[in-house]
Amino acid sequence: MKTAEEILKEKNRDIISVPYSTKIIDALKVMNENKIGAILVKKDDQIIGIWTERDLLRNTLIEGFIPNSAIIGDYMNTGLQSAPHTSTIYNLMDKFLGKRLRHLLIEKDGKYIGLLSAGDVSKAQLADKTEELTKLNAMVGWEYYENWRWKGDKE
Repeated sequence: MKTAEEILKEKNRDIISVPYSTKIIDALKVMNENKIGAILVKKDDQIIGIWTERDLLRNTLIEGFIPNSAIIGDYMNTGLQSAPHTSTIYNLMDKFLGKRLRHLLIEKDGKYIGLLSAGDVSKAQLADKTEELTKLNAMVGWEYYENWRWKGDKE
C-alpha cells in the first residue's frame, strides 16, 4: 500500500505558495495557472497558512472584500493539518474523513514536503485497489476453474 510520500512522488509537483502579503487576485492567478484549488501562504520562508477555493466563496460574502486589494495573509486559514510521510492511503483517508479536510500537508523530518488533496488520495486508493484486483484475477482466473477437478472426477 502506498504511503503519502509515494503519492507525492507520483504527483510530481513542487509546493506552490505565495508570500503573506500577496493580493488575493494574484494568488488566484497562480492557482489558475497551476490548476490547483488551494495555495499555501509563506512568511519568512515558513508555511504559515492555506487559502482555498472555498475560502474565496466565504470571503466573497464579507462586506468590503475586494480580491484586487485584499491581502491573502488577512484571509488565510492558519490551522494547518499535517500527516507523516509514512502515512498509508487508509491513514490519510481516515484523517480526511474524520476531520472533514480537503487538504493535508505532508511532513518529513520536521519539514513540509508537499500537499495532498482528498482527490489525490482517492485517486491513489482507486489505483491501488485496481492493481490488487488485477493481481487477484491473475491468480484465480477462469483457467483455474475450468481445469479444477475433484480427485475422483472422471471425464
